[in-house]
Amino acid sequence: MVGRTPQPLNPWSSEQVITCADETVGLRAVIAIDDTSLGPGLGGVRFSEYPDASAALIEAQRLARAMTFKHALADLPYGGAKAVIVTDGPAPAGADRERLFTRFGEFVKRVGVFIPGIDMGTTRADMVTMRAAGAKVYSADFDPSPWGARGAYAALRAGAVHALGTDDLRDVRVAVQGVGHVGAALARLLAADGARVLVGDIDHDAAQRLADQIGGLVIDPADAPYAVCDIFSPCAVPQVLRADSVGRLQCRLVAGVAADIFDDDTTADALHAAGVTVVPDYIVNAGSVIHEHARAMGWDEERLSKDVDRIGARVADLLEESARVDEAPTRVAQRRARERLTQEL
Repeated sequence: MVGRTPQPLNPWSSEQVITCADETVGLRAVIAIDDTSLGPGLGGVRFSEYPDASAALIEAQRLARAMTFKHALADLPYGGAKAVIVTDGPAPAGADRERLFTRFGEFVKRVGVFIPGIDMGTTRADMVTMRAAGAKVYSADFDPSPWGARGAYAALRAGAVHALGTDDLRDVRVAVQGVGHVGAALARLLAADGARVLVGDIDHDAAQRLADQIGGLVIDPADAPYAVCDIFSPCAVPQVLRADSVGRLQCRLVAGVAADIFDDDTTADALHAAGVTVVPDYIVNAGSVIHEHARAMGWDEERLSKDVDRIGARVADLLEESARVDEAPTRVAQRRARERLTQEL
């Protein structure tokens, strides 16, 4: 993680927090169910290292809250949830990994109101294993990454109209931090539009391969938030932006798929005061969950495409209100989400 330890939520703010442990397979996990006013909790399973159990719990709760906002703002019939599986070193592979995810799938089945999906550190194969163990899974048969990138691209173009005065990205400098499946796909879309793309990833070789493919430039991922650019697109780790580093940013727009990009909400206020437009991550990255819902409902490609592309219109409407009331887009988005949740009670 970048920055200081994120601000924890009130430990009683989640509807339900479940710990899962089975040392025989090396499983230690947390499932946070934030809010089920709109339906069962849908959220990814993150497989990562954490300094301690408290950090894992905090991240699960914060990410689950973001999922609540995401589904409310995208008009999806799900609540917010998230799971984190803790690893102390390299993630297991082969039969050891299959045993771990089989056991975790059994825990998820027991919970009942949690629908898991792919997140940082997990794969479709992991979802297949969990489904075989009895968990309800939407993302086992289809890759949501292209749709996550498509939604982010729509959000970024709408944000550019507000922050740069145009959605023409030719020669616009975009710093993409993280070139996993979604980040790399987004970088390709931007390059195809004529943007000058800077890419940074802890896997330098992956960043270099992508840069060679799209005519981009490799940068240090730690420097990506502060690069000389028009748009910063965080697509990797959480908490990359802090109030005390706002003055170092040289971009005019922040829009990316990485979840939970602020250490706390005061950073959103500081960025707004500094004239930097930030599109909330839980709007930018909604394409993947829209895709999961569409597959579960049997939508055709045309309907799915229209619903994902509608993210751009949501961003435009949000930024218009943000400018009108002179309030950070994050604050406006959270208020809208809470209003919808209240309406459902």
